[in-house]
Amino acid sequence: MIYTKVSAWQEVWLQLISHQVGLAATYLELMRADCTIPVSAWQPGQRVGVAAIGTAIRSDSPDLEVSDLAQSMTGWSQYSAGPAGSYLKLDRDLFADPGCHLGQGPTAYYGMADVAPVGEGDVVFISGAAGGVGSLAGQIAKCLGAARVIGSAGSPAKADYLVNELGYDAAFDYHGGPAAQRLKEFAPEGISVFFDIVGGEQYDAALQAARPGARFGLCGFLSSQLGDASDRSPQPDRTAAEAKGIELLPFSCHHTPDQIAAWREHFSTWLSQGRFVYPQTVLEGRIEDVPQAFLSLLQGSYRGNVSVRLP
Repeated sequence: MIYTKVSAWQEVWLQLISHQVGLAATYLELMRADCTIPVSAWQPGQRVGVAAIGTAIRSDSPDLEVSDLAQSMTGWSQYSAGPAGSYLKLDRDLFADPGCHLGQGPTAYYGMADVAPVGEGDVVFISGAAGGVGSLAGQIAKCLGAARVIGSAGSPAKADYLVNELGYDAAFDYHGGPAAQRLKEFAPEGISVFFDIVGGEQYDAALQAARPGARFGLCGFLSSQLGDASDRSPQPDRTAAEAKGIELLPFSCHHTPDQIAAWREHFSTWLSQGRFVYPQTVLEGRIEDVPQAFLSLLQGSYRGNVSVRLP
């Protein structure tokens, strides 16, 4: 058994969620009795099961020692206990900021580097690019040699943020007009890689803009899964993609230790080289303050990966 607690020097970080187009709605969906997302819905009286980082204060396992930094999925809590195998020991010296261990990096890296591998000269389009996954995926694509990276976001301010702060070559507000027209403008010769989080109209636009043989890394179809049935977008058109020779590459976000290690190795290197910006919001608060911070997140008050650091 491993026990973790808050240390006196700010060692426990509770992940809220990573705000991106549709992801706040995803977590609202998890509270619905008829949740359609293929993960375990949240139940009244249970902890919100997201990532947390803490310091081990007691251990009966040789795999973790007292004072080790560890990550778990035990959710929002000040203390946690469980089998040693449910805790991942972290390298305390890998990042100056422990919050870098949280977030959606493994998903973004796995999708960009392994599922729809980006290489020199690729033109990449990322939907939902201003959030926890997309804001990292675009930078990863650039680090892997992409010639051009284009993102969509939910407001002009977020689109400007992608270009001016995260190094995207172009970005657009998907509320501002047909996505297909914007992709024709920003990628006149077509896209070779699409990292999709949203689905719906943006997936259809990517189909129109895709070169023959393009690779579509399908991380999620939030527009087809969230809300009432009458409000959901149709399921993506796979037949049209196959007719165009597009590789449809859906993947799971349940990552192996090797995938997590690969992300952290590259992430730390790119950070040290000044090639990467880690977009995050860190809130200071007590455990009692976490629900209100979560509500503020759902209202769009924060940007990037969001966590609460307990004092």
